Amino acid sequence: MTVLRLPAAPADRAVDAWHEVVRAAHAHDLPATVPPPGRAESAGKLRHTGPGTRAVHLAAVAADGSYDGVATLVLFDEDVNRHTAFLDLLAVHPRARNRGTGAALWQAARAELAGDGRASVSTVVEHGGRGETFARGLGFENVLPLGWYVQNVPDALAARPAQPVLPDGYAYAHWTGVVPDRLADAFAEAHDSMRDAPTGDMDQAPRAWNAARVRAAAQVVEDRGGVILSSAVLHGAHGAETVAAYTELVLRDPSATRALQYDTVVVPAHRGRGLGTAVKHHMMGAVAAACPGVREIGTTVADDNGPMLAVNERLGYRRERTAGYFQATLRE
Repeated sequence: MTVLRLPAAPADRAVDAWHEVVRAAHAHDLPATVPPPGRAESAGKLRHTGPGTRAVHLAAVAADGSYDGVATLVLFDEDVNRHTAFLDLLAVHPRARNRGTGAALWQAARAELAGDGRASVSTVVEHGGRGETFARGLGFENVLPLGWYVQNVPDALAARPAQPVLPDGYAYAHWTGVVPDRLADAFAEAHDSMRDAPTGDMDQAPRAWNAARVRAAAQVVEDRGGVILSSAVLHGAHGAETVAAYTELVLRDPSATRALQYDTVVVPAHRGRGLGTAVKHHMMGAVAAACPGVREIGTTVADDNGPMLAVNERLGYRRERTAGYFQATLRE
């Protein structure tokens, strides 16, 4: 079996072969209610890396030139995380399972990690399937249990049609794409409040945010062909506002019917005022207006993140499936 490292900008034929594996594995392994990834998402992730990272894409090539399996490693470039990495994907086409394809991809990925001096690697694994069995067999352990939660947007808006009234001194804001320049620094400061989010025993340290990074993070979503929407609660006078709370929503493909909630943050100094519920409710209305084809919002929440679980319950999220951040220490 041949495992190849793909170039930084793979040709359309390679993207098609890659996406076929991702699509087939998704259909085989996940509930039918979970929308499959589109080709635009696969192409975007193969051709555009996130800020402060490098990506390694590996493919197990079949005799006919198609791919039997694929894997992506994300290597962090900032000093605080140069010792670790993230296995963003390891998928084997159902037709090629039980033939050592997954093991071959892992060995190739492990060689890349060793060559780059990484001491650990983490990944997200669905519970109860062969993926968990495979990961545990390689020495991965669950260091942060979490769940996937899904909200039906029309139903949620019908149940809670009125937008929450904010306390005095606060105001809603919303934008699509890169943050407006006047809010970039404040938005970056709010991102840094994620440092107190539950991380279990993960080896990966929270990354530092600045205006350039928040702009780059949004830009890479658009470069990959997706859409990113942000809702925020601002505090203070116009021109000197701080971001008290925010939430981000991503459509990895503009035609997607399920959007993904990225971060939802309430800055510590502004907690206890209902801003988490308010900003997520505001986003529901924003996405319904801007992207009427979106029917659902999906998000992950750590099992020990009680405040966010409570917010989601109030807004009609239901637990769809169980997963976890799994981590392995690399030893020779």
